[in-house]
Amino acid sequence: MGNKLKKYTLIILLVIGLVFLGIGCTGTKNNESSSTGESGSISVKGSDTVLPLAQAEAEEFMNENSGKSVTVTGGGSGVGIAALIDGEVNIATASREITDNETEAAKKNGINPVATTIAYDGITVVVNPANSVSSLTFNQLRGIYNGSISNWKEVGGADAPITVISRDSSSGTYADFKKDVLLGDEYRPDALAQPATGSVVSEVSQNTNAIGYIGFAYLGKNIKALSLDKGNGSVAPTAENILSGKYPLSRALYFYTNGEPSGLTKEFTDFVTGENGQKIVSTVGYIPLKK
Repeated sequence: MGNKLKKYTLIILLVIGLVFLGIGCTGTKNNESSSTGESGSISVKGSDTVLPLAQAEAEEFMNENSGKSVTVTGGGSGVGIAALIDGEVNIATASREITDNETEAAKKNGINPVATTIAYDGITVVVNPANSVSSLTFNQLRGIYNGSISNWKEVGGADAPITVISRDSSSGTYADFKKDVLLGDEYRPDALAQPATGSVVSEVSQNTNAIGYIGFAYLGKNIKALSLDKGNGSVAPTAENILSGKYPLSRALYFYTNGEPSGLTKEFTDFVTGENGQKIVSTVGYIPLKK
């Protein structure tokens, strides 16, 4: 009887031990998959303006850190911030500041959005190279985009209708342009909204009468940048003018994280804001934190 009791006791203890071992293993696995530092993989999503920079940074970071993965996608600043609020990404990239409504929604989900400035940019107004117009005042630009100006001859150009190109409403550039240029006005109803910056470049390069706005890094020979006058003289969108703030549509580019960056998210953020990462900022065509 005593031997049987000992036998059953050993079996029970063995079963209990296996149960706790299973729980321990499951907990470890879940912690590893949820901890960016342990899993060796993070996701970055958001601004199409930041997209080429984030992709270049991720590629070089992974080259220098074997076994660590950074996945980068676009979709717009609003899309990235929404994904951060829903806990779907480690980093949301944005070409604008997070709104009060977004911050409130994040807090309801237990998310604490923290911004890290990674570079500087200037929203650049562009036309087709064949367009004779080289500069606009802010009032003229506002008139073009709110619909009160519809012909290039009204701003010193040819007698031709203006084709207005904009970004879609999920874009941070769309929001910044509306805030800083339209000053409370709505975009004209016939403006052609584009899902990505590359689409704006394509439309303007193919249409002599088109006007659009893009991130500074997307400038190329197939489009022409306009100087802007906000009352203190015409200022061209150059790296020097953007960094100094002299260019009237200068802005910062951001990483948003849930709380202060930690683990692999911190490693990647530190890389981007560090010496090598800031060299990539210049190479891609944006303006580094220090010139």
